[in-house]
Amino acid sequence: MAADPTFADVAAARDLLAGHLPVTPMWSYPALNATVGATVFVKHENVQPTGAFKVRGGLTLLASLPAELRARGTITYSTGNHAQSMAYASAAVGVPCTVVMPATAAASKVRALRALGATVELSGPDMAAAQTRAEEIAARTGQLLVSPGDTAELIAGVATTYLEIIEAQPDLDAVIVPVGSGTGAAGAGLVMERLAPRCRVIGVQSTAAPAAYDSWRAGACVRRPIRTRADGLATGRGYELPQRLLRARLAGFHLVTDEAIAEAQRLLASDAHTLAEGAGAAALAAILARPADFAGKRVAVVCSGGNASAAEIAALSNSNALVAAAA
Repeated sequence: MAADPTFADVAAARDLLAGHLPVTPMWSYPALNATVGATVFVKHENVQPTGAFKVRGGLTLLASLPAELRARGTITYSTGNHAQSMAYASAAVGVPCTVVMPATAAASKVRALRALGATVELSGPDMAAAQTRAEEIAARTGQLLVSPGDTAELIAGVATTYLEIIEAQPDLDAVIVPVGSGTGAAGAGLVMERLAPRCRVIGVQSTAAPAAYDSWRAGACVRRPIRTRADGLATGRGYELPQRLLRARLAGFHLVTDEAIAEAQRLLASDAHTLAEGAGAAALAAILARPADFAGKRVAVVCSGGNASAAEIAALSNSNALVAAAA
């Protein structure tokens, strides 16, 4: 694949994925629409086999690798959904997979990766240290090092989400995409540019981890501290490839607080019967934060994942109990 993925690559990825993944559902919920004042279509990537949209990218990459690269095995660095995507896809094609995670990674995520057959190494206090360690291992072993952001096949794969969205609802005013590394928003831009140029692609990230947002505004990749509780948005730097695509195609980029994300999680649970992780609720949080921008519009929000932690689920349960008591 070329350095920058193209719409043709996205179309090829859809053909490839057809043998692996069914089209995910997208529903509009009257109670949710009434609450937000817009017609909202929730794209349910939380029902993927790994619980998140990134599995599309992992399968696209692994299925397209030539035999000599597959034989080397893969290695990557991630705290969650990208790691599961690589582990799932590697297992599907019989390729060894190693994931390097920060030493602070949740035990449940480590367990999930090992259940998929991946080798997990915990190294360092943060993702920067995990990346360095993965690079060291790859240099020594010859394993194929896969960047969570700067890998064209991953972008082409996750972009198939937006083919499904626009084919189901071709007259959307906007699609709102949670941004960590930016692969999803970059893929959305490729699809909407070709198939629905009037549909605005809007990215959303947490105020507590704004590296991609600040990179987009600056026109150059920058690093920022990670303080968000939303693991899927917890990216400490911009990635060159998705940022290059976003600069030409993103209509807007919003920041929302972790508290707004938690409120969106509660709303998805109550009005859309959906368990979303923090990143999976961020797109809806953008509408809640700017209701006037979306009033009366037809908007797709990507529930990018449902891998909520035990703490997130407990918080949802406690909040719903309080609401019920007040009623």
